Amino acid sequence: MKKKLFIGIGIFILLLVLGFVYLNHRNRTLSPPGIVKYDKNDLMIEIPYSRPSQKGRLIFGTEQDGALLPYGKYWRLGANEATEITFNRDVLFNGQQVAAGTYRIYAVPGEKQFEVVLNSELGKWGAMQPDYDLDILKTSVPVAHLEQPVEQFTVRFEEADSAVLVVFEWSDVQINIPVEPA
Repeated sequence: MKKKLFIGIGIFILLLVLGFVYLNHRNRTLSPPGIVKYDKNDLMIEIPYSRPSQKGRLIFGTEQDGALLPYGKYWRLGANEATEITFNRDVLFNGQQVAAGTYRIYAVPGEKQFEVVLNSELGKWGAMQPDYDLDILKTSVPVAHLEQPVEQFTVRFEEADSAVLVVFEWSDVQINIPVEPA
């Protein structure tokens, strides 16, 4: 009797683990990983992130409209794990001083501007909201609307005067965050 019970428990645990592995793999293929790196003039920035697709959905908007990412709500700037950003040196992030290091980066979308936040809590699954007490910087950046929608969430860098712009694009929305050596 005990032997059958142990075998049953073992099979249950095995099925549970296999189900978790399957869901983890499926989620990663739906939102594949991406990584962008900037390395010029003694400034290195690295952002590993996941790239969800629009798939005909309303991405940004109100909860009443059924938006995937409602205005005023936490968004991990990607999918799967929380998106992180690494600076090799002290920088000005949208004009605010940030020490060299790795930070969780997230946003709170708005119709006209996004609040972008750097947080010191690392290594977390992104769907879980961060410990807001560990926020180290909050800044607002204006929303630009794109003429051509971007199907898959994209992060890239763009040169601009003395700074580099960290560009986040998805659907018809773009935000640009200037970063420069401090």
